[in-house]
Amino acid sequence: MRILLVEDDEKLNQSLVFQLEKEGFQVDACQDGEEALYYIRQHIHDLILLDRMLPGLSGTDILLKMRRLKDQTPVILITALGTLDDKVTGLDLGADDYLVKPFAFQELMARIRCVTRRPRKLQLNEQLSFGDIIYRTDENMLTGLLSSCSISKREGALLEVFLRNPGQTLSRPLLLAKVWGMDSDVEDGNLDNYIHFLRRRLKAVGSSICIRTVRGVGYRMEA
Repeated sequence: MRILLVEDDEKLNQSLVFQLEKEGFQVDACQDGEEALYYIRQHIHDLILLDRMLPGLSGTDILLKMRRLKDQTPVILITALGTLDDKVTGLDLGADDYLVKPFAFQELMARIRCVTRRPRKLQLNEQLSFGDIIYRTDENMLTGLLSSCSISKREGALLEVFLRNPGQTLSRPLLLAKVWGMDSDVEDGNLDNYIHFLRRRLKAVGSSICIRTVRGVGYRMEA
């Protein structure tokens, strides 16, 4: 799972990056709103940890821009403002959760697990494309050079992870967490089976895209 951390407190920023990476997450970190927007526009993160009080563009400004643009990436607001009104405002703006400083890292992990377990709100008629394929998330429809076919929700979830991270090597733990959930005890063999299914689907629609096995690490989608 790839996380964007936006926190202007340098010491807290570095501490959270260290702890999150120890838990197996891939983390991009920044300390101001403008850099955060640059990352957000790449649409490469599964979760955003967003400080509310930032220099220049505030966390609430960023969140408002995201939701107006129909960006439904989960966001946990992190802030020293802990009144009920502050929490209600943050949640009304579109935050998925609200964490008040100071906090224990175990609480942050629990909130990450909770947020990432929730069904993702997909934009209607959203299309993801890479190479010679198009995937319509609302219909679970894969289209290639020769034909189209409907795929299962689990296949679609796996395909979506690859399409949002094209050309990147994705680890087995990351894929399992993203498709089956962080707390799932699904066996590794299930992932291999679904990779096999996706490869067959891609071939069936006439795509030349390859899901390459990266030995000892995971998989990578290449055009």
